[in-house]
Amino acid sequence: MKDVKLIRLITGEEIIAEVLDWKNGVMIIQNALVIIPQQGQVGFAPWATVINPEMPEIGLDMKHIIYSVEVAEPVVKQYNEIFGSNIVLPEKQLIL
Repeated sequence: MKDVKLIRLITGEEIIAEVLDWKNGVMIIQNALVIIPQQGQVGFAPWATVINPEMPEIGLDMKHIIYSVEVAEPVVKQYNEIFGSNIVLPEKQLIL
């Protein structure tokens, strides 16, 4: 399963990305989306728009990261839909 995180950078940007690895003080991510606040909602836009699609990994130096946290399930579902994953979390339903 993908390790999708919300990452806040020292620039103030918040991005959602799949974390591939953490090594030697660098977080390796791919498929990053920047969060764009909009009147009571949030939107998403590609973060690194001109990278080579055959080499989508991005290294973030840990000194540029303020925090990295888990993402709410509805956001992970939307992220997976954007990137064509076959892993889409079903909505929780109650059995009555």
